[in-house]
Amino acid sequence: MPTDPRGLRSDAPLFDAWLTFHEQALTPFTIPGHKQRHDLVGDVVAGDVPLYAGLDTMKLTTGVLLDAEARAAQLWGADVCRFSTGGATHANQALALAVAGDGDQVVVSRTLHRSMLLGLVLAGLTPVWVRPEVDAATGLPLGVAPATVAAALAEHPNARAVFVGDPSYVGTVGDVAGLADAAHHHGVPLIVDAAWAAHFGFHPDLPAHPMALGADAMVTSAHKTLPAWSQAAIILANTERIDASRLDAAVEATATTSPAGAILASIDASRALLARDGEALLGTAIAATRAARDHLRQVPGLTVVDGPHVDPAKLILVLSGTGADGNAVEEDLLHAGMPVESADRDVLIAIVSLADTVEGVTRLADAIAASVERHRSAPRPVVGAASYSVDPVTVMPPRQAFFSAATPVPVEDAVGRVSAELIAP
Repeated sequence: MPTDPRGLRSDAPLFDAWLTFHEQALTPFTIPGHKQRHDLVGDVVAGDVPLYAGLDTMKLTTGVLLDAEARAAQLWGADVCRFSTGGATHANQALALAVAGDGDQVVVSRTLHRSMLLGLVLAGLTPVWVRPEVDAATGLPLGVAPATVAAALAEHPNARAVFVGDPSYVGTVGDVAGLADAAHHHGVPLIVDAAWAAHFGFHPDLPAHPMALGADAMVTSAHKTLPAWSQAAIILANTERIDASRLDAAVEATATTSPAGAILASIDASRALLARDGEALLGTAIAATRAARDHLRQVPGLTVVDGPHVDPAKLILVLSGTGADGNAVEEDLLHAGMPVESADRDVLIAIVSLADTVEGVTRLADAIAASVERHRSAPRPVVGAASYSVDPVTVMPPRQAFFSAATPVPVEDAVGRVSAELIAP
């Protein structure tokens, strides 16, 4: 029977409901079809409880989801919160539908996740692209400058919203407060895809989260840096510039009508854990990452991305100066049982969360250092991602391109043609 080893259920109504479900000897005549039997397909369905006739009644009479969402809104200082079992992908697309209408222009960062770019297709929005600054030393994207957003809004006065991703996938943190000022000066909301920042704001060494910096809405993935189930995400919003009823309608329009209760309960439990023990647990993770960075700085030619504008709990390494191929290093790590979040020839990214231990992070750093030495070769110049510097030409809205007749062509024949699909580096 599931237990509550950290004693969170008193502050987590969905988690309490999930535990209560397992404490009862029910004979359900509802979905899911496994009926809580583990002898049919095994423990792969263990813990799977529906929201309807599971965590709550079929008519949602106990209101545990609303209670849990209200507690999350309070923790992050937002007016409203919605939980998602469809990940930040669902959350981003709901916000695209919530803040603008078919044919409207919106300012969009080139480093936004593909889910938001497909949200432009769903909502029929036309992007005004803005590019991030790029760090010449590493080739990695930084934040979008507030002046860049201000200029885009001045040039496109009918734009309805600003969408940015911050922190970036590579852990760099931009000036969210400055971006909020730029958007609000134009009278439009700032929506931040902060999928990688569920832990931000809950330790003094971490950046503040976007809602604390003036963002009107924020998406974050509870499953990325908190101990929640995969697909667990949170939408937070203030209602001065975002209509709460329209946001609710957009969330419901793009969500499943059979939400997984275990995912919802894990968001609730993670929120309660973050509120109570987050600072202590994150302190351990940050200290372990700092020690790993210090160790890896001793590897000749290896660049450790660090500084006040980098997530302290993310390990980002640029291998160009070592000559080692990051794909080969990744293979070594896979054989050692330590898969990393991302690896290409030049960049390696490892995620450290509050669930990691000092011993585990130390073992990772040792393995990376040894692998880099094993694959060391002639240093390469820093190339960076050319895609961050591309100034795209928009000849038709993404929605029109998506639904247009298209023909596959070899990449060398694609120059000068209209892309019919999303291409993400």
